[in-house]
Amino acid sequence: MTAIIEAIYGFLWNDLFTLRFGDMVIGIPLLVLLLIPAGVYFTVRTRVMPIRKFPEMVRALGEKKDDKSSLSAFQTLIVSTATRVGMGNLVGVVAAISFGGAGAVFWMWVTAILGASTAYAEGTLAQLHKKKDNLYGGYHGGPAYYIHDFVEKKRKKKIKKSFLALLFAFFGLVCWCGISQVVSNSVTSAFNNAFSIPPIYTTVVLVAIAAVIVLRKNATVKFLDVIVPIMAVLYFLITIFIMLKNIRLMPSVFSRIFEEAFGFKQAVSGGFGAVLMNGIKRGLFSNEAGSGSAPCAAAAAEGKSPEAIGMVQSLGVLIDTVVICTCTAMIILLVPQDIIASLQGMELLQTAMSYHLGPIGPYFIAVILFLFSFSTFLGVLFYARSNVSYICGENWLSQNIYKVVALVMLFMGGLRSFTVVWDLGDVGIGLMTIINLIVLIPMSNEVIPLLDKNKKSVRHKK
Repeated sequence: MTAIIEAIYGFLWNDLFTLRFGDMVIGIPLLVLLLIPAGVYFTVRTRVMPIRKFPEMVRALGEKKDDKSSLSAFQTLIVSTATRVGMGNLVGVVAAISFGGAGAVFWMWVTAILGASTAYAEGTLAQLHKKKDNLYGGYHGGPAYYIHDFVEKKRKKKIKKSFLALLFAFFGLVCWCGISQVVSNSVTSAFNNAFSIPPIYTTVVLVAIAAVIVLRKNATVKFLDVIVPIMAVLYFLITIFIMLKNIRLMPSVFSRIFEEAFGFKQAVSGGFGAVLMNGIKRGLFSNEAGSGSAPCAAAAAEGKSPEAIGMVQSLGVLIDTVVICTCTAMIILLVPQDIIASLQGMELLQTAMSYHLGPIGPYFIAVILFLFSFSTFLGVLFYARSNVSYICGENWLSQNIYKVVALVMLFMGGLRSFTVVWDLGDVGIGLMTIINLIVLIPMSNEVIPLLDKNKKSVRHKK
């Protein structure tokens, strides 16, 4: 079984082929060949919607709901941000800059625009094909449900289950169980390094808090409504403080970002090499555009228009990458290079924060990592609701069994790193992405015209 998992992992994530630019060799994984062209496709078809429609994306956050049991547009942003903002925003950004230089930051911004357009498409589709949730109230849905409807339309008859939708739902559950282990292992390691707390103590407390929240009917969203804005705003404000403290260095930092991004060597190795190639996992686990995770939150919303909820999900990608990832980048780039030259990963980030904030720096990173990671765990369990319902039907037994399994994985990950489980999570999200994109592009005609439907109506009336 381990050999099979590793073989699939290699097919999805290792280099499928390489491109050569003189002495430079860049490996291209399979998922890059799917995600980047898909992002370009939706960006072109929506006419660069994330920039063109940005004011409308912000206004969409104010959409009201009538049903108390459903989520508002803002609440879906909170849930999807909870899962997008995680380890990728910290260590993933560190890795991208370490291997690609400052120019990698620019290419992160570019991939955010592409991903935001993809997120609009899948979020709007989730709204169009959502179903009533008879267990939790409100609505549920996501790729499993719009894949089901797509297959029904193609076959021109009603079906009980779609095999393709079942596969997506199953791979989603596998992925999110793997994420549970990554979450706890990251948190216990950070607390052990910062506070010298043995992993067993951190693990027990983490699992106990998680169990109290996820085993209650609707406590997950209520908790995320509080914790996600606090953690995002706190991290943002600390970064603004650091930037103001180093205001004289800011012009040189931005100059370095653009110069390295548009130099040939930096554009290839720093942009595509570090961000698109080495950073593809950070992109998937962080902004999730194209993977089919966030649409599970979009489907739970009650909005006056499906496209408004899709635009809110698009905004979530920009918040994750353009705001939160840029915060981490600024923290690193404002440190003298000789201080962090030989460091990598969490050690590099903690050293950078120590430079800016003094002795409290590593403690701050440990706490923010806990908030980012724990909210991710709660968010993916919210996503799992709809996939469990699609596979097993709407019943509390299957819902609670999955929650218990996820809690067990959370406990195991806190005590030990099981590489095969981490690989299984990567395999799950990779296969989710492939299945989602198979259907997403053919169904795009349902969502693209909605962007400018009001303008078309006005022209028609004239």
